[in-house]
Amino acid sequence: MTTLFGNTSVSIVTASEATPAAPKKHGWLPLLTVLFLISYGLMTMLIVEQGATIESQRTLIRELFRDSAELSAVKKAQQEANVAEAQRQAQTSATQTQSPVTQYPSPQAPSKQAPSSQAVQHRAQKQAQKQFEMPSRPASDLQDVRRVVRTI
Repeated sequence: MTTLFGNTSVSIVTASEATPAAPKKHGWLPLLTVLFLISYGLMTMLIVEQGATIESQRTLIRELFRDSAELSAVKKAQQEANVAEAQRQAQTSATQTQSPVTQYPSPQAPSKQAPSSQAVQHRAQKQAQKQFEMPSRPASDLQDVRRVVRTI
């Protein structure tokens, strides 16, 4: 109710006139539904791609493990072959240094020749072991990193 200069005027406003057109109550719902479906599709594609990547990495690791096992077998066979070759060389050098009965005796005693062949074998074994030793760890790796204080 309004009172102006003694005149009384009544203005009645209905609810339909007070709010502007509201038929677009569901305007954002279709858009949000489409965006939700797109994001779900992208997430599904990501999961599938990650699965394929993990599977290819698993295959690669298995191949590398097989190659590593084969390589270690070859190295072991090569090491055994080197030791056997060193033994053969030691035996042939021992038989070559022994003089036949018709020749003059050598100034070295025969008892000293056997230890020299053993020394050659021992050296060959040590050399083969030296080839495949793991390197020692640097002192920086041996520290206990849990107790190192780091400041910024």
